[in-house]
Amino acid sequence: MNDTTQKRNTMEIVKANLAKRYAREQRFRAYGIAAISLGMMFLLMLFISIIGNGYGAFMQTYVKLDIEFTADRIDPEGTRTEDALSAGNYGGLVKDSLKRMFPNVKKRTPKKQLYGLASSGAAYQLRKMVMDNPDLIGTTQSIWVTADDDVDMLVKGHIDRTLPEADRRMNDSQISWIERLEKEGRIEKRFNITFFTAGDSREPELAGIWGAAVGSIYTLLVTLALSFPIGVATAVYLEEFAPCNKWTDIIEVNINNLAAVPSIVFGLLGLAVFINFFGLPRSAPVVGGLVLTLMTLPTIIIASRAALKSVPPSIREAALGVGASKMQTITHHVLPLAMPGMLTGTIIGMAQALGETAPLLMIGMVAFIVDIPGGAFDPSTVLPVQIYLWADSPERAFVEKTSAAIMVLLGFLIMMNAIAVILRKRFERRW
Repeated sequence: MNDTTQKRNTMEIVKANLAKRYAREQRFRAYGIAAISLGMMFLLMLFISIIGNGYGAFMQTYVKLDIEFTADRIDPEGTRTEDALSAGNYGGLVKDSLKRMFPNVKKRTPKKQLYGLASSGAAYQLRKMVMDNPDLIGTTQSIWVTADDDVDMLVKGHIDRTLPEADRRMNDSQISWIERLEKEGRIEKRFNITFFTAGDSREPELAGIWGAAVGSIYTLLVTLALSFPIGVATAVYLEEFAPCNKWTDIIEVNINNLAAVPSIVFGLLGLAVFINFFGLPRSAPVVGGLVLTLMTLPTIIIASRAALKSVPPSIREAALGVGASKMQTITHHVLPLAMPGMLTGTIIGMAQALGETAPLLMIGMVAFIVDIPGGAFDPSTVLPVQIYLWADSPERAFVEKTSAAIMVLLGFLIMMNAIAVILRKRFERRW
């Protein structure tokens, strides 16, 4: 009887402990689900905020003007030379068109406000048209020109027309002019091609990301051309050839430590070595690529070594057993099998480099660059630095540009990470 009672008590204790353990597991699982849900919620809030602020930048407001290409404004002497056409007063053509549309505006300040409805880039647009086709001189054309950023913000609803005049950037007269143009069908929103084809500008309606995108491409090409072969060669040496001694241990420890060094330290190193010592040009993609190479090398080396370790020893033994040399075993058997992991690590390192800002600020890539870079030695900036510059601008239109540029940058990062996943799934082999 006592044995039966003792067994029953033991079973009850075991069941009670099991119940507590299951309860703890359920709580731990609930904590994990809650943490993931919280993280996803914050991520969703971030994306909603960025998209909500930035989607408007993909549309731009245009104003339709009746432009009289008068010879007096463009080429008074009638020479029709390239220099004469380039030096024409195209801004005056825009002003003449607005004056004809609103003849009652007489005073100096209202005139200045009226002329401000069209962007300063309208004059460059007209100049390009005349340079491409001089036969436009003497004709009248209805042309859609870019509106000023304040007009763009008003049309998009970012400026409340119902607020008192003192509380908004545009006065009642300007709003009345815009409303008249809207009624006449002379204002409309179109897809903002300029955002994807132009470089930076002081005027928000003329600013684009193409210059920064090209700078990022050149910088990443330099980084990839240097970091991938050096990283793979280092990983192969450390994993396959290096002897086990204290020097190898020191190298491995330093590589692991470099992976945790703040990125701005690499920027200081690049400033001191590549610019001050070697005299390379500031704000050039070649210097940015060298700095980002130093920063991404530890990531690529660590990922490549992990990929080499994942290759089964039987592969090496089989190759050596049939008479292959050490080098032949590595180049013909080990490297092809480890390459998917190496490529994945490289793409992840490149994605990390694409989003870096601090080291590039130290080497001067924060400069205001208008022209599209034509090579790795031309002055340029990159997308993260362009975002940093726009975020510091006071104009409301640059808030849209900043968020839109972040969307583009996130798109590149997602694409690069997706490529890494696809490569791993495509070429990965299991044993």
